[in-house]
Amino acid sequence: MRRETPRFFGAMAEMTTELDKQGISWEVVPGVSSVFASAAALGRDLTLPEVSQTVILTRTAGRTPMPEGEEIESLARHGSTLVIFLSIDRIEELVERLTSVLPEKTPAAVVARASWPDEILIQGDLSTIAVMVRAAKIYRQALMIVGKALDPELRKSARSRLYAADFGHGFRDPSGGGTPSESAGP
Repeated sequence: MRRETPRFFGAMAEMTTELDKQGISWEVVPGVSSVFASAAALGRDLTLPEVSQTVILTRTAGRTPMPEGEEIESLARHGSTLVIFLSIDRIEELVERLTSVLPEKTPAAVVARASWPDEILIQGDLSTIAVMVRAAKIYRQALMIVGKALDPELRKSARSRLYAADFGHGFRDPSGGGTPSESAGP
């Protein structure tokens, strides 16, 4: 049995179609994406309340072009957190394109070999990240995260309503009358 792992910008369709043609059984084995391994390594959420509630996973055009409307500048205009794959080898061009839309002080991080023993974390902003990445000699197996959700100052003040005393949800009644599930019955 052949095992495949889902991944962004992979070739699972090509591989599994050929396996099907040859009568070879296969299964999909879930794993932890480098997106979430990178966020964990950085100790950051990719979203912050009232700052960014959307994460865009993308790449830049290389040998495979991007569909119309998915250019990095277009995606950056949303103000969402961007996770950019397969582009570190062209980081200077990527930064130039991002700074045509975003302020140079927009927080940015690069994580190389996320969750591996030789993982490398680089944190800065769009004005510093390319030089830092080149100094660390990172050319592949890395992704870049860009956006206000990485801002350490905003992280101190942006708070979810989940733990606010006046915020009720499925596990807490804000009036102090027990949990909603206890009062609702079966």
